Amino acid sequence: MRLFSIDVPEPLAGAFRACRPHIVGVFIFSALVNILFLAPSIYMLQVYDRVVPTSGLMTLLYITIVVALALITLALLDAVRTRLLVRVSLRLDRLVSGPLLEKLMARTAPGAPVQGMREFDTLRNAISGPAALGFMDAPWTPLYVLVAFMLHPALGLLTILGGAILVALAVFNARQTKARSQDAARAINAAYAAQEAAAANSEVVRAMGMRGALRERQLSDRRSGLALAAQAQFTGGQFAAATKFMRLFLQSAALGLGAWLAVERQISAGAIIAASILMSRALQPVEQVVGSWGTVVQARSALRMLCELFAASPEPETPRTQLPDPKGRLILDKVMVRAPATSDQLLLKGVGFILEPGEVLGIVGPSGAGKTTLARLAAGAALPDMGVVRLDGASMADWDPDRLGRHVGYLPQDSGLIAGSIRDNISRFALWRGEASDIVDAGVVAAATSAGIHDLILKLPQGYDTVLTHGGRGLSAGQAQRVALARALYGDPVLLVLDEPNSALDADGEVALGRAILAAKTRGAAIIIVAHRTGVLQSVDRLLVLRDGAIETIGPRAEVLERMSKPRGRSPAVAEVKGQP
Repeated sequence: MRLFSIDVPEPLAGAFRACRPHIVGVFIFSALVNILFLAPSIYMLQVYDRVVPTSGLMTLLYITIVVALALITLALLDAVRTRLLVRVSLRLDRLVSGPLLEKLMARTAPGAPVQGMREFDTLRNAISGPAALGFMDAPWTPLYVLVAFMLHPALGLLTILGGAILVALAVFNARQTKARSQDAARAINAAYAAQEAAAANSEVVRAMGMRGALRERQLSDRRSGLALAAQAQFTGGQFAAATKFMRLFLQSAALGLGAWLAVERQISAGAIIAASILMSRALQPVEQVVGSWGTVVQARSALRMLCELFAASPEPETPRTQLPDPKGRLILDKVMVRAPATSDQLLLKGVGFILEPGEVLGIVGPSGAGKTTLARLAAGAALPDMGVVRLDGASMADWDPDRLGRHVGYLPQDSGLIAGSIRDNISRFALWRGEASDIVDAGVVAAATSAGIHDLILKLPQGYDTVLTHGGRGLSAGQAQRVALARALYGDPVLLVLDEPNSALDADGEVALGRAILAAKTRGAAIIIVAHRTGVLQSVDRLLVLRDGAIETIGPRAEVLERMSKPRGRSPAVAEVKGQP
């Protein structure tokens, strides 16, 4: 499917096809509206050609009633087609917003646009706005040209000439404003993203004295974007003004031409006014399109960005087979991950190991070794560029992500808490999946108890209903990390991946973390622990030392410590583990 000369992928194309009956209805109503717009011209012809010469007041009354009914019908039909366009906008939102949000949250494609919903709303607003009505009315301009020719060929030719001039102005407007409007949209989106990032890190900004500098930087970015937008608007405004002048001049020219033709006895007096009305109506849709051309350009740019997002990682056409609940056997088979900014640099180089249920694997190594990338692969948060990650023999790519996620507990470095209540965060927002409230609440309390944070949550002003903002703001770093640990433990997952789970914990938190790991191991969960602070690694069964994206050594904890304790291959991270009591 093509729209605005752009190939539209699914599900956008499917959504537009679903709206086709509404669009057809709008087109039909537009035809009726434009036919009824002839009523004022016909009325003027009757008044000047029948009523005035004959003083027919009853005729005037009857034709006035008829034109009033025609205009009332016109207004109702116009309201209905506007309502249909709004329905198209709402239906598009219902069909596209869900898949679009999934794409934005998955972010599987490098460079995928982050402002997807904003772009989608821009497209929806354009579809239901004046620009859409202008495009719906434009095909009926030949109707008014035909009626003008019926009055007199000269009037028809003048109407065609006027339409050609306005179309030329519209084409020039498009060429002059297209690039500037696109550049302005990109610049303003980048400025919005920078503002949102600064607001999300407001505490750091304030503490580090960066408010003034960031304010100036954001103002500079905003000024750049607005300057580009202003240039496009100035250019578009000039063309809009020229278009308005030309339409008004042509309307007056139609009056003048009609008067000359009437003097020459080639048309009636009523045709003078009718010609002016026809000229105005014939050129109005073109003027409307030119006036809203900026909206059209923005909508086209938004559609292109949405198509890039949907085309970057197309959804499978058939639903995935539902696999049985996993036991927790994890296999990484020669996985490789490329750095996002380049295809040459590798973050992981052929990493492979097997983790059995009930086993705890510790991962250590210097900063930049690829530990976090490995943890993300193991948790299913990312997919490798080469190789495969398997859970109970099935590739993680073969699982439905939401179904797989219920069997995996993942604690990232930054806690990753989302705006919402503590209960919602721990339960992974299970209530929004339609799960029973009493079952969810029991699972939340059990997970919080396992993480050793139940009593702490009860001391908060609203307990489990305490509302957090993005990133867990409202809690200390240690409290946020322990809530994130409870979220990882929710539902007793068979695979637990903890990335530096004790980085913000105090002594009590470390003790609670150790108990949670031991409990998960006892019930048979496979556990991966990435750590710099090595106290948490005392309970691991095996150690994996990662360096420069490759496995330096892996084996039972005691053997790895013994192997790495030799001066030749001594690893600082492992040395710290060995030094622990």
